[in-house]
Amino acid sequence: MTHVLRRGRASLAFAFLVQGVAFALLVTRIPAIQDRYGISDGLLPVFLAAVPLLAGVGSVATGKLVEKMPPSGVLRWSQPVVLLSLLGVGSGEELWQVALALGAFGLAVGALDASMNMLGVSLQRAYGRSIMLGFHAAYSFGGIAGASLAWAGARGDLALFVSYLPAVAVLLPAALVGSRWYVDAEVEEPADGPAAVRGGSVAFPLLLPLCLVMTFAYIGDSTVSNWSAKYLQDVLGGSEEVSTVPYNVYMVMTLVGRGLGDLGVRRFGAVAVVRGGALVAAVGFAVVAAAPGAWTGIAGFTVVGLGLCVIVPQTFAAAGRLAYDEQGAAASDAAVARLNVFNYVGFLIGSPLVGGLGDAWNYRGAMLVPLVLVLATVVYARSFAPGADRYGDGHERPRTADVGRGSNGL
Repeated sequence: MTHVLRRGRASLAFAFLVQGVAFALLVTRIPAIQDRYGISDGLLPVFLAAVPLLAGVGSVATGKLVEKMPPSGVLRWSQPVVLLSLLGVGSGEELWQVALALGAFGLAVGALDASMNMLGVSLQRAYGRSIMLGFHAAYSFGGIAGASLAWAGARGDLALFVSYLPAVAVLLPAALVGSRWYVDAEVEEPADGPAAVRGGSVAFPLLLPLCLVMTFAYIGDSTVSNWSAKYLQDVLGGSEEVSTVPYNVYMVMTLVGRGLGDLGVRRFGAVAVVRGGALVAAVGFAVVAAAPGAWTGIAGFTVVGLGLCVIVPQTFAAAGRLAYDEQGAAASDAAVARLNVFNYVGFLIGSPLVGGLGDAWNYRGAMLVPLVLVLATVVYARSFAPGADRYGDGHERPRTADVGRGSNGL
């Protein structure tokens, strides 16, 4: 069993890495996609909004689909669709072709994100200790690799198809081979234990705090990804070259923070890690808003990455744990799929919210919005506690941090 779980953990981490590469290759070449298909500035936001909207649809559909098939099956076939859709984005000629490719990409990404995190939550439950941040660290590493490949393609003035083809040619067969070892890990429970309750779902009010935290985290993330370069150049007077630095250091710090985050959760608990991450991210946004110059702004975005990166993986873990405690494994998968939708809600809200405030008021003031929202995470941090600690009522609930512990040393 130890060997199976470890192999499943490695193959799932690789799936996260592949998705990080694919997503970075898409979003970092948006100007090139716009030029290739002649997409107007007015029409571009429609295309950009369609991807997360369809991803939300894909995530909801996955919540229903896993009632009929295991999450590993959804992941096994959605990842190739994502990679082939990326290749389709780079190979078309007409506007309808890129619309079709982006539509397929969005739907498949929603299914992929939901199923990956379902598997991550169930594996963490089987391990009996925090490993979720490690999967998201693999995603961050993939994002850095994908952004680097995109930079090389842009620097070499390569066509999109030529830029995407080597990555897809390597990652597609590797992902299919790796999918052989996915593990839909479930721990054994007594007949009257929580796993015996199948097909249920957790009431939305119980998940609402975590849904809000997910939304706030992605508003912060989209602020950095969409506005850091403009902020550094237009507000802080940085050069065009320097304005590319904030997102890169942000991604590096997400990798560092997530790589160390599981150790922090095991030592201090999820509540302390989430609270600490929220406070660190808020300090980072405060530095950005008050920065006198470009390099101080870069330091602020660096701090934001270190703090914000721990919140999303722990939110998935907390939702799966809450649902499993209340209803069982099937409800855990449904909760992860529902929570994943708020990933895209935050992405859709964040960019226009910060941009609109920046245009109507000023961008320094707009940076206070993610600061305030990420601080609100501190209020909801109790939702990340296992068992009775989450409720604070003195009544013991199942503590899944203890589930799956045994003589295998996991």
